[in-house]
Amino acid sequence: MGTNNLVFLENIEWFDESGSEMIHRVPEAGSGEIKLGAQLTVRESQAAVFFYTGKAYDAFGPGRHTLVTANLPILTKILSIPWGMSSPLRAEVYFANMKVFTNLKWGTRDPVAFRDSELGLIRLRAFGIFDVRVLQPVLFINSLVGTQGVFSTGEVDEYLSRVIVSRFNDYMGETIDTIFNLPGRYDELSEGLKKRLREDFSHYGLGLTNLYINAITPPVEVQQAIDDKSRLGVLQDLDRLIKMKAAMAMEKAASNQGEAGAGMGLGLGMMMPAMFSQMMPGGGAAPQPETLCPDCGRSTPADSRFCPHCGHQILVYDQCAGCGKNLPPNARFCPRCGAQAQAKAEPRKCPHCGTENLTRSVFCNQCGEKLS
Repeated sequence: MGTNNLVFLENIEWFDESGSEMIHRVPEAGSGEIKLGAQLTVRESQAAVFFYTGKAYDAFGPGRHTLVTANLPILTKILSIPWGMSSPLRAEVYFANMKVFTNLKWGTRDPVAFRDSELGLIRLRAFGIFDVRVLQPVLFINSLVGTQGVFSTGEVDEYLSRVIVSRFNDYMGETIDTIFNLPGRYDELSEGLKKRLREDFSHYGLGLTNLYINAITPPVEVQQAIDDKSRLGVLQDLDRLIKMKAAMAMEKAASNQGEAGAGMGLGLGMMMPAMFSQMMPGGGAAPQPETLCPDCGRSTPADSRFCPHCGHQILVYDQCAGCGKNLPPNARFCPRCGAQAQAKAEPRKCPHCGTENLTRSVFCNQCGEKLS
């Protein structure tokens, strides 16, 4: 096989050594003088398109084929003298690689705007891979390849990637309301996007066999906000989870037979109301009763010994009957209002049983006898 215009091509075949060539023309530079009866060998993973005098003359599948031209070795050289010993009957063979070209990458060069129903307007990046193959060699050659001698995936994957990104932006906005619903829907998105792109690819004789979405990622600050929201949800549910597991453990223990199970069931009956009251919104311990400070009149906890507002002593033994002021020991008059302090009752002793410290009792607490 040669590429010189004065050399007749007799046996035409092609091997893809790089693995990335989609179209290869023979001869690679210019056109050739393919003689009558030249043999064309096409492999199983190939298709060949025979161009003669500038037109697609025929397409060939796998096998060995005989090409029919008007180029005869001796006669053509004589007839080609007016054209500088170059035959005007030009011919080329375009080999199309029909295999599936895998691992072609697509992705957004710049973040795309997306209106999230929960986060508002954010920017997303997306990337993945796709597989493509040639389905209609003549249409592919005439629409994309043209007269190039070699056409590889590197010359078309960038264009196809931009087509995918464009369709992805529209499809994403129509089907997803928030990025929180993305996990578990990548396969669904890929399949729907692939159906939309098949028509775009078919305009050039290409078929999109597979498309995969590897990731759809928001900016770093949005990712941080999502992580913070997840942590907050975990902390809110942690207390309920612990209480639920404790209740389940006690229920399982209470279902056991025997004295130990009965005792656990009794304990469960006493503990469950308190646990459920804590799990309910607003549940928990009952509010502590309050009382009024006798000095300033403000509300204070019932178990306080001193008023938190004015410092007045709350727990006392003797108070003024007029104003409620605490009376010092052995005071005869109130230091605030001057009222006379009531005389303290002297402790008495029961004459019948001998019980002591009976102050204002009419009857003895032990024997019930009336005191004198």
